[in-house]
Amino acid sequence: MALLCVCTPPLLSPKLRNKRSQTHVCIANKSNPVTAINPRTLLSSQSRSLLIIGDKRFRMPFLRLAAKPNLMKVGASSEEAKSLNPETTEQEVFAWSSVILPFVFPALGGLLFGYDIGATSGATLSLQSPELSGTNWFNLSAVQLGLVVSGSLYGALLGSLIVYPIADFLGRRRELIIASLLYLTGASLTAYSPGLGVLLIARLLYGLGIGMAMHGAPLYIAETCPSQIRGTLISLKELFIVLGILLGYFVGSFEINAVGGWRYMYGASAPIALVMGLGMLSLPPSPRWLLLRGIQGKGPFHEYKEKAILALRKLRGRSSDDKASEKQIEETIDSLKTAYGDQDSEGSILEVIQGPSLKAFIIGGGLVLFQQITGQPSVLYYAGSILQTAGFAAAADAAKLSVVIGVFKLLMTGVAVLKVDDLGRRPLLIGGVGGLVRNLTSL
Repeated sequence: MALLCVCTPPLLSPKLRNKRSQTHVCIANKSNPVTAINPRTLLSSQSRSLLIIGDKRFRMPFLRLAAKPNLMKVGASSEEAKSLNPETTEQEVFAWSSVILPFVFPALGGLLFGYDIGATSGATLSLQSPELSGTNWFNLSAVQLGLVVSGSLYGALLGSLIVYPIADFLGRRRELIIASLLYLTGASLTAYSPGLGVLLIARLLYGLGIGMAMHGAPLYIAETCPSQIRGTLISLKELFIVLGILLGYFVGSFEINAVGGWRYMYGASAPIALVMGLGMLSLPPSPRWLLLRGIQGKGPFHEYKEKAILALRKLRGRSSDDKASEKQIEETIDSLKTAYGDQDSEGSILEVIQGPSLKAFIIGGGLVLFQQITGQPSVLYYAGSILQTAGFAAAADAAKLSVVIGVFKLLMTGVAVLKVDDLGRRPLLIGGVGGLVRNLTSL
């Protein structure tokens, strides 16, 4: 015989005491040990508790208040308890030491993106200075300077378009390795640019790295980290971008008085790109990507499955006879087969603007679009020049004050990352947009 208790919601206000009451129902039935009852049909003018055994009912003392309907089966097994309480989920056990490197190395791709923004602010001051540029082509027109600043953005746009159709073929790991090579090549070529043409090509190459890294990094982090901290780590990746902006401002303020300082500002990102590339080489491919390739028929499924198990064990630092990794892989296979099992192809870009994906595309794309066309990214790229125009005529003063902007941006981004779940996305978005409108109007 099993016992099932059903509790209706508590009173929200004493004024509603005569309108809605607390009802507790316990049911014991040999033939049907778990019986579903709609608590709304048992409401009366007073709080009560009933014990129902077969066809007999017995009034019981008031048991307890519950915030919402609860089901409790006395003497149930752990599996039965989970089925009755869907909020009970099994969380992965992991060591934080096994999560750090699979997060940090991809996140360096975001840091290098932010670094380019901050470094460009100081580099534009150094590049146009007759005394500090170290070149004979320092007298750039507004269009030429705009191309230098936006060259990486053109490359990022091109990189995003290129990587979309080949991302599933390359995989997240190889995508980030290629991005690190583009970062390294672009930064090194910028630092040794003999003329404006080479500089623009180098900026374009660096931008290609941005486009690939901004696509691959969040995917790799999301697919390799434990599910219970996935959202936190992806948010921290955004924090790495702002940290890169601050680092770029700092290097710019340090090298602003050096002859050819703009070369050092851009070239300083090369060692970081090298660390990113070597780090990604040491990491395994995404287990989820490996399984997806197997499900899509890109090779023998059992081989991809074995590779996925080995990759997950390496990511978590587990032994070769570990069974938890095999269980996780089986669960991932089930979810992937549900999502992709009926698809004959890898999909196309048209799927983004069709069906239920269209609304998400409009909302997400619209937020990104309006964030960019407000002009706030331009303030970050031209922070030094804007501050000079505002009265800080000395390049060194403008560059140092840019660091203050970077510090405030880092602090506020940290607040957003820590409080986004408490305050909610919408209030933060509305508050941020309001601040943008007010401050851009002031500028």
